[in-house]
Amino acid sequence: MDFLFTALQALPVKRYDTGDHVLSQGENTGCLYFLIEGAVEVVKDDVVVAKVKERGAVFGDLSALMGVPHTAAVRAVMPATFHVVDEPADFLQQNPTVTLHLCRMLARRLDSMNKYLVDVKQQFSGHDHLAMLDGMLDTLMHRQPRERQKPKASTLLDPDVLD
Repeated sequence: MDFLFTALQALPVKRYDTGDHVLSQGENTGCLYFLIEGAVEVVKDDVVVAKVKERGAVFGDLSALMGVPHTAAVRAVMPATFHVVDEPADFLQQNPTVTLHLCRMLARRLDSMNKYLVDVKQQFSGHDHLAMLDGMLDTLMHRQPRERQKPKASTLLDPDVLD
């Protein structure tokens, strides 16, 4: 892990007190946050989905890599400090060891999700209402998803317009 913090040492450090929001769901900071010390919880749609205290954990990665707003909130559950990367694309291109660290972390997340979906599928085997899991597992494990594209306005359903 020393390699990571050696690469990050020149970056700004931000400190958050207990209860402070590091990231807000729906916001778009464009930054990556590498946990130096402390603990945070990840909250999606008002549900705590993870508590993290692992030194080197990365937050804001999906937003920074895909150019979308943050998909979850991150809140300090004890005082926490982070190295903050303001220009992630440039930084990751110039720092392959950090990029590899991020890739490994994302791979662990994907592996956990795959294992969870397989477990759910096994638990509900034979129940027709969960047949969609086959499609989700196939997509997650075998296909490379296309880059997200926003549909044209003319194809979006407007609840205020009646046909």
